[in-house]
Amino acid sequence: MRFDSFPTRERLTRDAINAFPLRHYEGPICLVSDPQDVPVVCERLSCERVLGFDTETKPAFRKGQFFRPALLQLAGQDCVYLFQLTRISLEGPLLSLLTDQAIIKAGVAVKDDLVGLKQHMFFSEGGFADLSSISAGHGFMTRGLRNMAANFLGFRIGKGAQKSNWGRSVLTKKQQVYAATDAWVSRDLYFRFKEMDLV
Repeated sequence: MRFDSFPTRERLTRDAINAFPLRHYEGPICLVSDPQDVPVVCERLSCERVLGFDTETKPAFRKGQFFRPALLQLAGQDCVYLFQLTRISLEGPLLSLLTDQAIIKAGVAVKDDLVGLKQHMFFSEGGFADLSSISAGHGFMTRGLRNMAANFLGFRIGKGAQKSNWGRSVLTKKQQVYAATDAWVSRDLYFRFKEMDLV
C-alpha cells in the first residue's frame, strides 16, 4: 500500500501501520491532582471550542475485577490536561465541561469512557464526538485511535504504557506522555475530519 493512497477506506495491516513514523505529544502537559487547581484549569478549557478526550483505567487482571477510570485527559490547543480522578472529583467545573453542548469533546469509542466516568458520578454528557463512529459512518475500516492516526494523520503512536498502573499516585513521565498523546491525536483527528467534510 503506497503512502500516496492515504487515507484509505481499507483495513490497515499491522505492517502498514508500522511503516509510518512514530510520534508522540511534545507540548506542555499539566497534571491536575489538587482539587484547588480544578476551577482555574476548567476556566481555561471552557474557552476552547474543541477538546481531545480520553480516559485511562487501571487494568484488571482477575475475572470480575473492575476499576473506575483513574485519569481523564482533555487536550486543548496549547496544552494537554491530565486530571487524576483518584484525587479530584468530577463535581463542579469539570462536570460542567463534560455536559457543555457548546464544547466538542472528540475521542474514540467515547461511549465506553463515559460509562466508566459515570461510575464516579452520573451525568448527562454533552458535545461528545465519537471519531470511530464518524469514521465507520463514512465507510472507513480504520476505527481505532492507532489505525486512524496512521490513516488520517500519517504517523503511528505507541501503546507501550497502555497496560500500566494508572491508579498510582505519581504517574511516570512515560505515562503522562502516553496519556497526553491519545487526547492530542483525538483533537487533531477531529480537525482532519473537518477538513475532509466528515463532520
